Amino acid sequence: MPSRPRFHLAFPVRDLGEARAFYGALLGCPEGRSSDEWIDFDFFGHQIVAHVAPAEVGHRAHNEVDGDQVPVRHFGVILPMADWRALAAKLKQAHVRFVIEPDIRFAGLPGEQATFFILDPSGNALEFKAFEDESRIFAR
Repeated sequence: MPSRPRFHLAFPVRDLGEARAFYGALLGCPEGRSSDEWIDFDFFGHQIVAHVAPAEVGHRAHNEVDGDQVPVRHFGVILPMADWRALAAKLKQAHVRFVIEPDIRFAGLPGEQATFFILDPSGNALEFKAFEDESRIFAR
């Protein structure tokens, strides 16, 4: 694990082409996994994800990621797997409501990860994730 924990930040964008040009070409952030609705970037060793979220009224607040409806605006942290499991157990024991239950996403694929989502008291979405092998965080 790095000496400082890495952060994960997801944010809305209006156009993925613009996001690729700015984060990839201009800032030099390597691109990771992507779909028609989102792109992972290696933002100086941290994982940021640009999600398409049109600005018009009635826009979608969620995008599908590996079968789950993931809140477009969320932030989080990538923990060591043992810490992730302990936190998930602690939250379950405290009867915290999960927006997305603890589970393994992209099972059997290079980006396989443990993840869960909760809301803070103000309704902000937080994602906690872990990888068995942290070198796979940006794997395609």
